[in-house]
Amino acid sequence: MTASCGLCERQLEHGYLCPGCILGTARRLDRMPRLYEALAAFLHPGGRRPEFGRTRPAEAPLPVSEPVFNLRGPGGIVGVLEDWRSAMQADRGWGEPAIEGDTARRITVAARALEHNLEWIAAAWPMAGAFAEEIRGLERDVASIVNPPEPSLRLGNCPAVYEDGVVCGAVLRVPAGTAEVVCRWCGCVYPPETWLQLREIQAAESA
Repeated sequence: MTASCGLCERQLEHGYLCPGCILGTARRLDRMPRLYEALAAFLHPGGRRPEFGRTRPAEAPLPVSEPVFNLRGPGGIVGVLEDWRSAMQADRGWGEPAIEGDTARRITVAARALEHNLEWIAAAWPMAGAFAEEIRGLERDVASIVNPPEPSLRLGNCPAVYEDGVVCGAVLRVPAGTAEVVCRWCGCVYPPETWLQLREIQAAESA
C-alpha cells in the first residue's frame, strides 16, 4: 500500500508525512517561542521598531499593529498550537491538556508537546498533513513581519536539465544587494556573465 505525504505530496510507503516534512515541522515547532518573542518588537503601528523613531502619519494609527497583535493574541500562535495539541490528545484517547502560565509559557508547552508526539502524528494521524500545513503557514505569517522579503529582480527561469531530461524551470531572482543567483530548486549557480545568455534563452523560448 502506498500513500503520499500530506504536506509535500511525495510518495510514501506508509504514514502521513515524509521524513523531510517531519524534520521541517519539528524545526518550526521548536522556533515558535522565539517567533512569538520576536513579534513583540513590531507591535508599534506600521510595524516600526520603537528605536527606529516614528514619522507623523496622515491619520491616527491603531495603538498596535493589528497583524502582530492577532498573531500574539488568543487566536494567533498560542491558539493554533493549543488547538492542535487538544485535537491530537483527543485522538490519542488522552484528556484535555492543562492550560497554565502566560502566553509565552503556553506556546512553549504546546509546541514541545506536539514536537514530542511528532513521530505518532506522522505515522498514524490522518490530520498530520493539515497540521503540518498550518504550522508552516503560521511560521510564514510571522516571517512576513519579522523578516519581510527583500525586493529582487526576476532573471527568468532556470534552464538546467535534470538527468531524466526534465527542465528545472524554477524562477531565478537576483536578491537585493548581491550579484549571486542560485536556483532554489536545483542549486545551479548563475554568475553575472551568464545573465545575458539566460535572457537570450528566455527570449527564444517565448518567441
